[in-house]
Amino acid sequence: MAPRSRRRRHRKPPSSVAPIIMTPTTIVTPMPLTPSKPGPSIDTLGFFSLDDNVPGLSQLILQKLNMKSYEEYKLVVDGGTPVSGFGFRCPQEMFQRMEDTFRFCAHCRVLPSGLSDSKVLRHCKRCRNVYYCGPECQRSDWPAHRRVCQELRLVAVDRLMEWLLVTGDFVLPSGPWPWPPEAVQDWDSWFSMKGLHLDATLDAVLVSHAVTTLWASVGRPRPDPDVLQGSLKRLLTDVLSRPLTLGLGLRALEIDVRRIGGSTVHVVGASHVETFLTRPGDYDELGHMFPGHLGLRVVMVGVDVANGFSQSTSTSPLEPGTIQLSAHRGLYHDFWEEQVETGQTDHPDLVAAFHPGFHSSPDLMEAWLPTLLLLRDYKIPTLITVYSHQELVSSLQILVELDTHITAYGANPFMSLKPEQVYSNPNKQPVYCSAYYIMFLGSSCQLDNSQLEEKVDGGI
Repeated sequence: MAPRSRRRRHRKPPSSVAPIIMTPTTIVTPMPLTPSKPGPSIDTLGFFSLDDNVPGLSQLILQKLNMKSYEEYKLVVDGGTPVSGFGFRCPQEMFQRMEDTFRFCAHCRVLPSGLSDSKVLRHCKRCRNVYYCGPECQRSDWPAHRRVCQELRLVAVDRLMEWLLVTGDFVLPSGPWPWPPEAVQDWDSWFSMKGLHLDATLDAVLVSHAVTTLWASVGRPRPDPDVLQGSLKRLLTDVLSRPLTLGLGLRALEIDVRRIGGSTVHVVGASHVETFLTRPGDYDELGHMFPGHLGLRVVMVGVDVANGFSQSTSTSPLEPGTIQLSAHRGLYHDFWEEQVETGQTDHPDLVAAFHPGFHSSPDLMEAWLPTLLLLRDYKIPTLITVYSHQELVSSLQILVELDTHITAYGANPFMSLKPEQVYSNPNKQPVYCSAYYIMFLGSSCQLDNSQLEEKVDGGI
């Protein structure tokens, strides 16, 4: 943590920029990215950290995906290279190669290249997800694996069904909410509201040619319809978790989305997770959460923003009911000085960071510190999400040390319901995207360290 004397100071906030009137559909602005000074990439750090648990795993992944370097891999996740350009001869080869990237012994961590001629990696027959080099390793690992086997079975199905999002064969259903927005407080009420119409939509996907082709190509039995429908629902919550979590923040922080000029949300630390494959319509549910809103502009800012999004500095008005998505590649405090302070883009009503990870790495903390201080000093309503209770505790402690005024934190009612497997440590408890949230506004935190620890330990 940087000492207080070295923290970056910011000028007084500029006067508000001219209001924007925002076309009742979501718009993704297709203009070239203008990169700012790059910072530490959480994508890069995450990829090479795979080797910490399984030496050589990063190279195995590149080899199986027909890539010569990480830079080539990064071009794909950034949207710069189409998936069709990998050189796979058929879907069967593609799915086999993708599955091969998970082939290492979960107990002794040996890769296929390290096996003797008499050994072969075989997956657990229950979850079809975790691999072992022999019965001895599987027996030794069972006490750890039994705790996560059922969840990893869901992961294995979701990993394949997710391909339907890549190809566009699973389009998220959306439409005006028939219920009052205040009646939709979590996924249970959201699914109840969607009711039979959603079930019919998912059933139509399951009988489609795309799903038949998918399961004919993966080399394993097709699961029962209820299993596949459950997977589609989890995938749906994974995509919609982000816009609905933004809505949660707008609600909780009482931001007026019906004021003239509309409202602006900045998503900071955005990466390919928030931007790769994001389509017009993915954020429509955010608009349905606030019927009658006068425009919502969502700007993704981060060093790992995917191609296809753009730096959009236009302040031209949009019609009420519009949600506009755009992006800027770079660090947020640089974006603030270059775009916000100069009036080229709007001052945010809310800033959100999905899984910033500043608790996990000194490099990431150093990169995030100017942004966190900026948000604190300018008293910008801020929402942060994390994967787990442990990350929640660590992140809260850092924010307390920075004297932020924490206004709320807890379990996110719109967290993703799709379990995420830890790639290089498959028997670690799966996590869920945006499982917890933290909101803060300005400085002078009302909880000291001892009060915070007591409150967190007491439960959310």
